[in-house]
Amino acid sequence: MPHVNLDQVVPELDDTDPPGYRALMARVGGGLGAKQTGASLYVLPPGQSNCPYHYEYGEEEWLLVLSGTPTIRTPEGSAVHAPMDLVFFPTGPAGGHRVTNETDEDVRVLMWSEVHRLGATAYPDSDKVAVHTGFEGEDLRARRSSAVDYWDGETGPDA
Repeated sequence: MPHVNLDQVVPELDDTDPPGYRALMARVGGGLGAKQTGASLYVLPPGQSNCPYHYEYGEEEWLLVLSGTPTIRTPEGSAVHAPMDLVFFPTGPAGGHRVTNETDEDVRVLMWSEVHRLGATAYPDSDKVAVHTGFEGEDLRARRSSAVDYWDGETGPDA
């Protein structure tokens, strides 16, 4: 049976992540052969978050605290969690979340979710929406204020 020991996984830093979001990450689900679910191990150094506050429109997410005490912001506010706390984020605004390390020691969390080729994510703090298509060059991130009318730019069928 495929398995991985999370203590032996070496997460990596994405050098393009800005200050405040410099968490290390290792995607472990695909390496085990998972097709419909994904799992990622995050190591958050002090003062870092794994991503901006957001919620998914089409997939539920889970978080398991492995070590340390992360602060998790949700629509209800921020709360400190302890090792072995399991947190569920439903789809839509009710599942909004951001994981931050406000301590002096590293925090390790495992997050997993369904995997959909097509998806959308909202970032309410920056008024953005992202559309994930599964096709290179076809994804989009835009401010909600840039929305256009359904017929904007369309011409008749004889054009």
